[in-house]
Amino acid sequence: MKIGAFEIIDKLPALKSPCAISMLKPWIDVGKVGSMALNRLENHLGAQEIGRLSKPGNFFDFTRYRPRLKLVDGERQTITPNTIINLAHDDESDRDFLFLHIREPHMFGEDYTESIVELLEHFKVNEYFRIGGMYDSVPHTRPLLVTGSLNDDQRDLARGLIVQQGSNYQGPTSIVNLVSDSLKENGILSSSLMVHLPQYVQLEQDFMGTARLLEVLSSIFGFSESLVDVDRGKIQYSEIEGALSSNSEVKNLIKQLEIYYDRTVSSPENDIGKDIDLSPEVEDFLRQVGGNLDSGEDEATQ
Repeated sequence: MKIGAFEIIDKLPALKSPCAISMLKPWIDVGKVGSMALNRLENHLGAQEIGRLSKPGNFFDFTRYRPRLKLVDGERQTITPNTIINLAHDDESDRDFLFLHIREPHMFGEDYTESIVELLEHFKVNEYFRIGGMYDSVPHTRPLLVTGSLNDDQRDLARGLIVQQGSNYQGPTSIVNLVSDSLKENGILSSSLMVHLPQYVQLEQDFMGTARLLEVLSSIFGFSESLVDVDRGKIQYSEIEGALSSNSEVKNLIKQLEIYYDRTVSSPENDIGKDIDLSPEVEDFLRQVGGNLDSGEDEATQ
């Protein structure tokens, strides 16, 4: 069955109060927190693939998202990067969940987003939820901050787990944001969660960030607390502590970030995202780290 640019398996039953949870890579999947959170949810609920783009090359540059060779039963197969749609049913809530592993398009972005919207409308999704991670000026020695765009009911369920704030961000974004805009225009709830990761720590897989996302998602949707593996994140971050213990420059940075964090989180306004009064040396260090991250962003493959 063809829905927009997607090829979907035939004869799917009508979905029950379906919610779509999506992640976008590489734009807001630093530390692979969005990918890992979605994978953990899918494994927990027994999700199965129901569709993918029929011709991903219409939207992706395969010199930037590289196809991969994989051995399957002794035979080499070429795995082409794609946007994958998985489906699962949650028995606890008697609700269906679509999981969207979305890739940033390199071309024909409007057609791409229209196909995603068409897919969600076909399945009569009543809620669209985006998750991801971003680097920020936060210390690894404090609970990772989670911000987001939630409605009143969701905020109540996640109270104490997220930072209540409005976003005043202006600047570059993803064309995939058009999906949320279109759904809102059609009266479909669109929400988001973003975990803020330490900019000075570049982990290929950030388990603490993943745990924080799953903690909030579990509180909102009633998923099992067993999904949240905080211990693995604690071990990973304790190893970071040891690796940085002899670096006086980074230790000074962390101290300043802790002061700012404590002041901000205790403030009723929660000024996360506003200008931080850091020393020139620390500002320069963060700019260098940010430049290194930006230069490698387009090399993401899987």
